[in-house]
Amino acid sequence: MATCDSCGNDYPHTFTITKDDGTSGVFDSFECAAHAMAPRCAHCGVAVLGHGVEVDDQTFCCSHCARTTTGADLTDSAGS
Repeated sequence: MATCDSCGNDYPHTFTITKDDGTSGVFDSFECAAHAMAPRCAHCGVAVLGHGVEVDDQTFCCSHCARTTTGADLTDSAGS
């Protein structure tokens, strides 16, 4: 059995996730994988589980956080 890198659970059904930069981890659940591997919003720190918003080299969870941090002219709704 393998041990989850996030919670330490020794579990027979772990899986490995490898990012493009070569960083990898062994996990027993998607929750543990998301906690360890998801990018964090550069403004509020929340785990970005969807597409998020990118401005320059920074990732944000939403346009509000991107606007607040960078001043970028972004909105969450088309036509707003």
